[in-house]
Amino acid sequence: MTHHPQHSVESAREAAERDQLDDWVEDFLSSPGSDNAPLGEELVRKRRWWSGPVLLPIDQLARLAGPADHPVVQPVDEDDWRDDVRDMASKIEGGWEPPPVVVTCRGDQYVLEDGNHRVEALRQAGRDEAWSVVGFDDVEARDGFLVEHLFAPGAG
Repeated sequence: MTHHPQHSVESAREAAERDQLDDWVEDFLSSPGSDNAPLGEELVRKRRWWSGPVLLPIDQLARLAGPADHPVVQPVDEDDWRDDVRDMASKIEGGWEPPPVVVTCRGDQYVLEDGNHRVEALRQAGRDEAWSVVGFDDVEARDGFLVEHLFAPGAG
């Protein structure tokens, strides 16, 4: 699972500054390594308001798969992950920062749309947060999220 350097935390930050995170999400999801163009089209087809990249606690992400003690649909044992997850975890331990994960906010839940393997690699590398690009159904929800994260204790 390789990702093009154009899909990084920094490139997402630059897209956000240009108010083009929707383009970044669609381009990223259609790129090699993600290979999920239909999801990208689905996420941007409906008008969404995007924010990020922002660090979100891994244990607050509603994931498809992960450890039993996390909010996951399918618990997975540590040894059952693909080898590339362990390879990514090693790269992360060596200083590599994976591309942000793509999350949508549904009510009070952060649903991980893309990046389950990256999140698991981060967790296995000892991280407890993941850089995330977050989509909202309405501008008020996005603005509330921004206020919460910009003025939270410890926020830059």
